[in-house]
Amino acid sequence: MYSGSVLVPLLIGGALGFSAKQLTYLVSIDIFMCGLATFLQLRSNRFMGIGLPVVLGCAVQAIEPLKMIGKNYSIGAMYGSIMVAGLVVILISGWFAKIKKLFPPVVTGSLITVIGLTLIPVAIGNLGGGDGAKDFGDPRYLLVGFITIAVILAINGWAHGFLRSIAVLIGLVVGTVVASFMGMVSLQPVVEASWFHFPQPFYFGTPKFEPAPILTMVIISLVSMVESTGVYFALGDIVDRPIGEEDLKKGYRAEGLAIILGGLFNTFPYTAFSQNVGLVQMSGIKTRKPIYFAAGFLVLLGLLPKAGALATIIPDPVLGGAMLVMFGMVAVQGMRMLQPVDFSKDKNLLIVATSISAGLGVTIKPEIFNALPDQAKLFLQNGIVVASLVAVILNLLFVKINFGEKETKSTTN
Repeated sequence: MYSGSVLVPLLIGGALGFSAKQLTYLVSIDIFMCGLATFLQLRSNRFMGIGLPVVLGCAVQAIEPLKMIGKNYSIGAMYGSIMVAGLVVILISGWFAKIKKLFPPVVTGSLITVIGLTLIPVAIGNLGGGDGAKDFGDPRYLLVGFITIAVILAINGWAHGFLRSIAVLIGLVVGTVVASFMGMVSLQPVVEASWFHFPQPFYFGTPKFEPAPILTMVIISLVSMVESTGVYFALGDIVDRPIGEEDLKKGYRAEGLAIILGGLFNTFPYTAFSQNVGLVQMSGIKTRKPIYFAAGFLVLLGLLPKAGALATIIPDPVLGGAMLVMFGMVAVQGMRMLQPVDFSKDKNLLIVATSISAGLGVTIKPEIFNALPDQAKLFLQNGIVVASLVAVILNLLFVKINFGEKETKSTTN
């Protein structure tokens, strides 16, 4: 949970030019919010909480949109859009729980695949020393990055149990130690960080509300809700508990509140960690008790800035190596979700091919929309948003037109 969560603030804060002090705060408060968001989901009540052994963390699909909003608008617009998106999630939770059939595997699998593939260039950029680095691609950077990858792969390939579950964290630690011997690590941020702090609302400034950023983050939140739905059903199967519309509604509401708090405390949107499904299945531990302890541990870490500062000293090539593996796994998870899809039907081939192509195409050549107004560019120059729209619209269109085939259930897509 820790290694997966610190990557998002490091990527976004680094892209927006945050200072070492700001980055330390961002990582610390993000870890705190991951724990708090998980608590909201663990205990079910009349209003919210799905009551499954589920972990909430930063939504990786929000990385690129938030970077674009922060650069093209402002930090305030970034957090304003997050808060509105969280409110929208709460307001549509009941409606969204009823329309889950509109998101069959052909749609969700395409979206998750695009999310992973569009993030891989970010990993490669960090592996080379960071985009814009004068010595980009320096052999030293490549060496520590490949060592990080090798450690993660070796542990996943030959270790078992707990060690295997923290392979990414071990890779980050080993890579950082190796990089320190090459003079690539400075402990100054850790020395300067305080021992304890309290979360502060609007630390980076008051929120601003711009239409295009808000619309972008609402779409990203809808994508996250689709992903969370899959996580909820998977965990329900593992713990032998049927998941109904009321359960989904309360799960979405908990996520919506967590997203609003993320904007309030200047962090990020939060969603169910899909990696948690594999961990619950692998460990065989189906109760919520260990998740409570894990969430409490994250809250405690988030109150200790020196712990957050440790994450900020990780060199870009080490992060790039870890991200290359993690984002690749996200893409493969999307491909696995496409396995039940019947590709003998042309419509399914067209949905997957067109949505993935559109998403990757926009990611590689965002300047294709440069002639459009700025607000439209922010919306359309994000590959994940474009892929989401294309997949959902084509699925709705083809289910209705159906190419003359006899369709009994849209969920068989």
